[in-house]
Amino acid sequence: MSIRHGLLALLERGQMYGYQLRAAFEESTGSTWPLNIGQVYTTLSRLERDGLVRPLPENDGGQRPYEITDAGRADLALWFATPISHADRPRDELSIKLALALTTPGVDVRAVVQTQRSATMRALQELTRLKYASDKPEDLPWRLVLDAMIFQAEAEIRWLDHCETSLVRYRPAPSRPSLSAEAVDRADEEARR
Repeated sequence: MSIRHGLLALLERGQMYGYQLRAAFEESTGSTWPLNIGQVYTTLSRLERDGLVRPLPENDGGQRPYEITDAGRADLALWFATPISHADRPRDELSIKLALALTTPGVDVRAVVQTQRSATMRALQELTRLKYASDKPEDLPWRLVLDAMIFQAEAEIRWLDHCETSLVRYRPAPSRPSLSAEAVDRADEEARR
């Protein structure tokens, strides 16, 4: 998720200072993505530099609130109107791990799949428990985040099932026999003649 746009969306609600933004971000996402306060202030500095937010005078408590500018509102509206591109998402470490496990000698790929399946099932159970722990209307943003995580876990389990089925049918290409050192020496000798 874009911290930049997350902070702009929160500032659209009203003026806030850094710690308020962090708390509101974590509340909105159910603390699924913990936000470091340093990230908040670094992002606010960049948003200010880009003219998307402006700092206000310090309040009585010594905190400096920020507010969104018209340029910030336009940037936020564009973000909400633009679909997320799959190319913008981070690499999928699990698929890379399994692809490498297939080609790394001595790795039990089925064990890698089973270990991941067990971990994903435990996560899915915990997410489902959390989802049904609260049904208050104000928890809807958190429940939507949980639903996305549940669907991702379910999809991962289906993909792991597919991997396991593919492994049953997988027959690695026979490795070509390597030439012995003697054979290489003979070939070199013949080539020199």
